[in-house]
This record gives sequence, C-alpha cells and structure tokens, in this order.
Amino acid sequence: LSLAATGQPASAACFESGVGCPSDHYIPRSVLSTLSCDALWMIRNSIYDELGFCFKTARALETFSNEDCYVTNASRLKFNTFERTNIDRIVAVERKKGCR
Repeated sequence: LSLAATGQPASAACFESGVGCPSDHYIPRSVLSTLSCDALWMIRNSIYDELGFCFKTARALETFSNEDCYVTNASRLKFNTFERTNIDRIVAVERKKGCR
C-alpha cells in the first residue's frame, strides 16, 4: 500500500490508504495492520509534528522540519482524543509487527 498525503489543508497531516486525518477520527486497527512499519512511523510522528514537537533523531529530523517546533518534551503535547487513541493503536500495531 502506498501512503501518500491527501489534498487536505497544509495544516492537517492527512493520508490515503484508508487512514485519513489522524487528528479528527479514529483509524481502524484493521487499516493500521495492513500498513508497513515505515508508514506507521510516518503517521505516528506526523501527529507529533502537527503539535509542534521538536524531534531529536536523525530519521525524524530528515523527515520533519524542526523549523516551527516549540515543544521539546513529548509529555507536554496536548493530544486530542483521536490523536491519543490513534497513537496508542499505532504503537500496539508496531509492537505486534516488531517494528523498530
């Protein structure tokens, strides 16, 4: 499956492949289980990026710009219900798949 950004507004991280916008609905576990580890990583970290998280790992810095970040401690991010649930679901699927 390809995971491409949709034509949503620039401020929303939205994806194709049945994922949609993780900040405004729950992503079904059945959809998440079909995605690659890389796609799961991208969706999970896009949520953090949208909330202004300042990334530290080389992979995240290559993928997301810290240019507009303002939160250095992930525990200070204010997730809405959809984001928190989707992150929890993604992490569970990543563990089940053995993603690193």
